[in-house]
Amino acid sequence: MTNKRILIIDDEADIREATQMCLEITGEWEVILASSGYEGLLKAAAEKPDAILLDIMMPGMDGLTTMQKLRENTATSQIPIILLTAKAQSGEQRQFNQLNIAALITKPYDPYSLSDQIAQALAR
Repeated sequence: MTNKRILIIDDEADIREATQMCLEITGEWEVILASSGYEGLLKAAAEKPDAILLDIMMPGMDGLTTMQKLRENTATSQIPIILLTAKAQSGEQRQFNQLNIAALITKPYDPYSLSDQIAQALAR
């Protein structure tokens, strides 16, 4: 069975590493890591993952700008994006859901259900 590949773009090393462990252990994912929007753009174009887990609040290039640039690049425009955010207010969630994303996952997330949440989002 071939593992699906997911790119995690998050500026927090602890979040990247914890998320990587959750997905590799419970979800049979091959994980690619990026610590910034800029690095994420390069890795997405080079690696062409099956999905991208993208933090919204990052210094430099934030997640929404990163997502816009991913959508503008023909090499990455069709990759499903799942936003990862600490912003959990309902008005903001509605706004994010209008952005043509696969899903919105709020921090802190349940590490045991994260892989299932991603799989469900990609199955839609």
